[in-house]
Amino acid sequence: MLSFDNTEIAFSGKNNNDLNRSYWLFRLISNPVFVNVGQALSSFAIRVGLPIKSIIKATIFKQFVGGENIEECNKTIERLGQFNIGTILDYAVEGKDSEQDFDNCAREIIATADKAKGNKNIPFCVFKITGVARFAILEKVSSGIALTDNEKQEFSRIRSRINSICKRSYENGVRLFIDAEESWVQQAMDDLVNEMMSLYNKERVVVFNTFQLYRKDRLAYLKKTFELAQNGNFMVGAKLVRGAYLEKERERAIEKNYPSPVHNTTQETDESYDAALEFCIEHIDRIAFCAGTHNESSSLHLVDLMKKKNISNNNSHVFFSQLLGMSDHISYNLANAGYRVAKYVPYGPVKEVLPYLIRRAQENTSVKGQSGRELSLIIKEKSRRKMSIK
Repeated sequence: MLSFDNTEIAFSGKNNNDLNRSYWLFRLISNPVFVNVGQALSSFAIRVGLPIKSIIKATIFKQFVGGENIEECNKTIERLGQFNIGTILDYAVEGKDSEQDFDNCAREIIATADKAKGNKNIPFCVFKITGVARFAILEKVSSGIALTDNEKQEFSRIRSRINSICKRSYENGVRLFIDAEESWVQQAMDDLVNEMMSLYNKERVVVFNTFQLYRKDRLAYLKKTFELAQNGNFMVGAKLVRGAYLEKERERAIEKNYPSPVHNTTQETDESYDAALEFCIEHIDRIAFCAGTHNESSSLHLVDLMKKKNISNNNSHVFFSQLLGMSDHISYNLANAGYRVAKYVPYGPVKEVLPYLIRRAQENTSVKGQSGRELSLIIKEKSRRKMSIK
């Protein structure tokens, strides 16, 4: 019987030192005051050149990040692989806005696809379109505003970068997630991703779009994407998440006086998410999907759906995914039961991934019960290990 309460399995990848570091880290980031002060101080220290890189790298960086470059991720990739957990290589540098930066980012993403080639421990790579495209032009295209001639050339370069990434992933036999972002740039990205799926998902699923189910329209859009794929004779790749821009979405809707695009309650989001799982399972022959969630109920719901439909635990069209450093009780217990699991493993220079690290700390503080659940399981495992020594 699958249980997410089995801490011996959940923390089998951590020695006592790792477990103690996680314990103190989650204790600290469960405190909103510490997170807010720490965010300001670390950002300031990095900006003025104070020598705190080693402190960050030994603590929060080590918990949530694979390394400063691809090669530094090798230990994490191998360690996860020992427990049948795959790695999703994620170049987590963000906030760039020049053509040179976009070209450099595209080359780095292609390098992750090359690293993953033939490596069973790296089933996916991932990228954000805003890593290779200017936010403002995506917003303009999403709004249906006509582009200038220069902007048309710029958008052509964006399409070319995305195509080069998808093409290399296809050639290397590597699956590729394309992340969802803010609703007001998503239309342009959806159109680009659908174009890539129509090119590279003919024989197998290579390109995956991301569906943020906290949006009121995304379940319907998932079904619409399936119809497009049926008509276009390609398969759908779907990464199902709840969503990462809740406060920003609601604040912008109020500011600009339009209806909020996100669900009003957590329950509505949960229902939408689970309905998306059910839709994908119903069309498993034409949809490959990944349940990217830290929600135990949804993870167990998918397990139950697979059992009811007699879908094998290791079906190649079904993956579960969580972030590195979080929800190991879900990841390791699922993998131990034979399900396909992969961890998001971000990497990048400490200074460049600091925004990512801050979001992880804020997420654990703001998501109801997240830090408390992590801490309670760590305490339970520490106690179990002490008892086993006696």
